[in-house]
Amino acid sequence: MEHFIIIAAAHFLALISPGPDFFLVTRSSLRDGWKVASGACIGIALANGVFILGAFTGVGVLRAETHLFVALQMAGCLYLVYLGILFIRHAGSNTMASLSKTDDHGRARHRFQAWGRAAAMGFLSGILNPKNAIFYVSLAAMLTGPYASTGWKIAYGVWMFSAVLIWDLLVALMIGNRVVLQRFARILPWLERASGSLLLLLAGGVIMKIALESI
Repeated sequence: MEHFIIIAAAHFLALISPGPDFFLVTRSSLRDGWKVASGACIGIALANGVFILGAFTGVGVLRAETHLFVALQMAGCLYLVYLGILFIRHAGSNTMASLSKTDDHGRARHRFQAWGRAAAMGFLSGILNPKNAIFYVSLAAMLTGPYASTGWKIAYGVWMFSAVLIWDLLVALMIGNRVVLQRFARILPWLERASGSLLLLLAGGVIMKIALESI
């Protein structure tokens, strides 16, 4: 049990540290409310599930030294640039404000489409984040002795997937309620621009790191 607590604690501490997934869930919640943002949460959790399965079954492409992994890093950087530009370009265009002017049928259709887009963006954000691959491979390497059995791997995998999904949903719920939305309405454009700028800086830092390693 002590071994489980150590790995679970390491996973949770990494989970709560702000990154692309956090910014995406936050922006989705502030713009569209927690129900739409739940799509991003599910997409992120599914992407983490892919990495968890790959790491615990020993998929070699998740190793940092492979060419495919470097390609994944570059694709992730390009996606971060896309998200950063998207955040900055559409800062202040609050979807919920425009949604209130439509009828019930249009509102439901719009929310469903927005939920689907959020889910797709969440999955891409998670699957194109190479740090996720490194992190889960590192955690898998900690499973030794009786803790490397199939049963324990399933237990760890279910726990990690659930922790990612529940934490992101809690973030979406806390940020996406109407009281918070009303209070953040005026500064939302600045929050979106700041988040977009941070994502661009993060992408630039990773690109520089890859370039230096290739020299």
